[in-house]
Amino acid sequence: MCGIVGIVSTSNVNQLLYDALTVLQHRGQDAAGIVTFQDDRFFLRKDNGLVRDVFHTRHMRRLVGNVGIGHVRYPTAGSSSSAEAQPFYVNSPYGITLAHNGNLTNADDLSSDLFRTDLRHINTNSDSEVLLNVFAHELQKLGKLNPSKDEIFSAVRAVHKRCRGAYAVIAMITGYGIVGFRDPNGIRPVCYGVRESESGQKEYMIASESVALDAGGFSIVRDIAPGEAVYIETDGTLYTEQCAESPKLYPCIFEHVYFARPDSIMDRVSVYKARLRMGETLADKVLKERPEHDIDVVIPIPDTSRTSAMQMAFQLGVKYREGFIKNRYIGRTFIMPGQKMRKKSVRQKLNPIDLEFRGKNVMLVDDSIVRGTTCKEIVQMARDAGARKVYFASAAPPVRYPNVYGIDMPSASELIAHECTVEEIRDQIGADWLVYQDLEDLIASVSDVNDNIDGWECSVFTGNYVTGDVDEAYLNRLDSLRKDESRSGEMITDDDNAIIDLHNDED
Repeated sequence: MCGIVGIVSTSNVNQLLYDALTVLQHRGQDAAGIVTFQDDRFFLRKDNGLVRDVFHTRHMRRLVGNVGIGHVRYPTAGSSSSAEAQPFYVNSPYGITLAHNGNLTNADDLSSDLFRTDLRHINTNSDSEVLLNVFAHELQKLGKLNPSKDEIFSAVRAVHKRCRGAYAVIAMITGYGIVGFRDPNGIRPVCYGVRESESGQKEYMIASESVALDAGGFSIVRDIAPGEAVYIETDGTLYTEQCAESPKLYPCIFEHVYFARPDSIMDRVSVYKARLRMGETLADKVLKERPEHDIDVVIPIPDTSRTSAMQMAFQLGVKYREGFIKNRYIGRTFIMPGQKMRKKSVRQKLNPIDLEFRGKNVMLVDDSIVRGTTCKEIVQMARDAGARKVYFASAAPPVRYPNVYGIDMPSASELIAHECTVEEIRDQIGADWLVYQDLEDLIASVSDVNDNIDGWECSVFTGNYVTGDVDEAYLNRLDSLRKDESRSGEMITDDDNAIIDLHNDED
């Protein structure tokens, strides 16, 4: 999962982009990048690390210009190469940079076509670079010295015809402006907003989540529709056009379960309200299964599950307590590359308050159970803290299938629920009782606001992939790729190569 942002302003955008990326940091902690342009020149800074570590004062001073885009990244295939930090750049046509959130399911075929037919070289293993070159090639084919909105929208239409999978994209075209577009199924989120400058001119921001707009003082206009493109010229003129033939809105439901910030609104659905409803339906299931339950206290596993756990406790009429203290200086384990690092960091990340566990029957609540490594450790931590019984509730249904649309869990063999019953999972994590959210209840939690949502991308729970191009052979290739990378442990860490600036950036 990644975070993207693009801004057209009347003054320097470097600080605005930095602030927006900081707000979107939860979407990726592996790498960060910003590119701006002024006087027909790009100024680019990107590297591995958190936003605060990648950008120093000397870098910010060189990121001049009133137009720019930014990106925060985590690796979806287990690698952590600085060469794959975004935004990516191609010099032809015009000079284009691009930031992408999602994953192309036909990236290998596209990469081959780009070399054999389009005569373009791909320098990394990133599907984002593939997408950039597809867009650049389609724009170049039009052969216009000065591209108009019609040519840009035509190129986006061609991208939709060639690319499959999930993609929310912001691209910057030197001297012209930025274009944002979304895949025809609207799997990954992206929205745009507006604010008025001191001179009365309109300024625009495109971002993965509405919280980035809030932080910059922008008012949300709306989500970019599936298949739609938004083009903003450098003078602030905005154009929109539907560029897909048969768009359908199937947003990723896992955004509401785990990834998105609770103060975000996606496709007109409040993430916070959705998580409240998840807690309500979880409580209803608990009461249905065990109306005479003996739960003394509900404790969330911070941070994402807090909202659901709080509402669950309220519905059950039991105490809600913060039983775990989180170390803010340890990265989110789900995002960190490498299973050994994930397992090692659990006890560094969370510390129990013994007072809230000792002698009690504790219901722990998490947003989901993916690999099971973390929750097994946490259940044991609760026992070590003196809990009499440890129950466990997941605000999401069992995650049984790989994700191919940009979430870092492509291998079925890594999923604890794959080919396991709830009882078997309970035994593996060591809980006395395990409760999963029902899929129909999860869908109901996010579906009662926006009538334009045609359905939800729920493949991790159902194995049904909305793009219709994912088969067993594809999943086997992903599994094999992940195992090969895990065995090799290859990682590009050349810091000098990780510092790229197209205008004399000496670190």
